[in-house]
Amino acid sequence: MSRSILRLSFDLPPDADVELPERLRRLLEDFTPRVQMLEGGALLDLTGATRWWQRDARGITELVQLRALALFGVRSAAGVAGTPMLATMACALTPFGRRTVIDDSPEAISAFLRPRPVRELPGVGGKTATLLGEYGLHTVGDVADVPQHTLQRLLGARAGRALHEHAHGRDTQVVDPTPAPASLSTEHRFARDELDPAAHRRTLLALADDLGARLRATDQIATGVTLTVRYADGSATRRSRTLPEATQHTLLLARTAYAVYESLGLQRARVRCIALRADALRPAARATRQLTLDAGDDKPFAIEAVADRARARYGHNVIYPAALAITSSPSAPKNGQRR
Repeated sequence: MSRSILRLSFDLPPDADVELPERLRRLLEDFTPRVQMLEGGALLDLTGATRWWQRDARGITELVQLRALALFGVRSAAGVAGTPMLATMACALTPFGRRTVIDDSPEAISAFLRPRPVRELPGVGGKTATLLGEYGLHTVGDVADVPQHTLQRLLGARAGRALHEHAHGRDTQVVDPTPAPASLSTEHRFARDELDPAAHRRTLLALADDLGARLRATDQIATGVTLTVRYADGSATRRSRTLPEATQHTLLLARTAYAVYESLGLQRARVRCIALRADALRPAARATRQLTLDAGDDKPFAIEAVADRARARYGHNVIYPAALAITSSPSAPKNGQRR
């Protein structure tokens, strides 16, 4: 039996009720138990639902969109295909209130995929797209016509194989209905109000280090971070930012945290507390890592893995980033909690 996967993207209002995503989940589970909620959308496996509803995937999708609009006033864009990858690509090209359906046949998949720009494939970032373009590979069809071993010579064994599979519409991802924790947070309260931006940045690194270690320990990745800075007068500033790619690595979390901090333009603000939260968590096994051309990019991650093993055996303070050793070995951030 061919699969039918529905990818929805919701047009949620900025002042939406915090309970709205859960209400939408319950609505979607009326159609199929295999619902995976995502940031701003959802994946549904409709394969077993078509016989029950006596409708094809397009008919069920129309009904889902109609009920979401009628019950909650939420418009949605929808993509339907035989794999989550294809459904997600179709949904990204579809305006709110409409749907795109790709039949689960080699001819329909090829007709949809081949004209698309290669950077629309999962895992293809700017550097990879540029390299492929230098060899005349601008569309998915161009890549699909290249032998797998050629792509592996260009990008490496694993990355080349993944790109070859994606270019032919093959995807092993499944809809995972297991809910992941929404967020993971940690904070540091200064002994006295802190004016030094360098101290603020060291604290951000320590918080990112703590979040990264906990994400890796629980096999989760974050798709965004939220920074909260509380001041001496009790007021606070909160800013969120989406990560360039979902990650569990300290270096990437810290870079984004630094960027959010710099955007605040605090100058010499009297800071009492800094909190960092990893948002929209999902299982690490469902991650799509951006293809890289620089082998040196993996070195910090290899060091990180060694540090995790040492910490698991000897405690958190045995290994930590050198920037935190300016005064003394760092203490673990306080009040870290899952939400």
